[in-house]
Amino acid sequence: MSEERKTIMAVGGHVGDAELTCGGVMATYALRGYRIVTVALTGGERGNPAHMTVPEYRKQKEEEAQRFAEMLGGEAIVFPYTDGELPDTEDVRMQLCDLIRSGKPEVLMTHWRHSMHKDHELTHRIVKDAHFYAGLPGLARADAAHFARGPYYAQNWEDAEGFRPYVYIEVSEEGFDLWQRAIREHWFAVNSPGFAYMEYYSHLMRCNGCLARTTYAEAFALDEEARKLIRKEF
Repeated sequence: MSEERKTIMAVGGHVGDAELTCGGVMATYALRGYRIVTVALTGGERGNPAHMTVPEYRKQKEEEAQRFAEMLGGEAIVFPYTDGELPDTEDVRMQLCDLIRSGKPEVLMTHWRHSMHKDHELTHRIVKDAHFYAGLPGLARADAAHFARGPYYAQNWEDAEGFRPYVYIEVSEEGFDLWQRAIREHWFAVNSPGFAYMEYYSHLMRCNGCLARTTYAEAFALDEEARKLIRKEF
């Protein structure tokens, strides 16, 4: 019997958030045999280009998420909530809790706590609570409790306030190449008139790679209580 594949789950406020900020790491680990799951709590559809309606762009965004995930051999899940109107409810937290329990990720990644986008900040809080609920044995749900490492908070130009990298995770050259091909599936990443997303995150991976003494890397923050290294000796 083959060993069950390990899973990495990245949760964004909008379709494309996780793919841009965690995509290099996800692509690298996909090539190592990990199962990749991207979760978007809203479609991010209100960034629609002039030639598309909001509903049309919503459909396109969901298709883009799926194509990106498929290129990494993974799965994309998009919650039904509207861009800018993500509800701050226990129901959303329990939906994500159930995904974590059923998917059993080794690692959970999401947004930093501060952002210029309300959906990003709320996603941070939702993920923290869902991560807690998912690991709580006394909380009865369809699946048994599961504890994922993290959350790891991704570096994002829109979530920059107070962000201080704690860990740099290497992105392999093959992973970087796969990410560059996959991120092109997202229209806004290569065509946005307001920000050069793909160019920025490509260069950011290289800059982080320099700091990490490697070619490419992505940077993540952790909660203060998770910033502990346990060793038996010096």
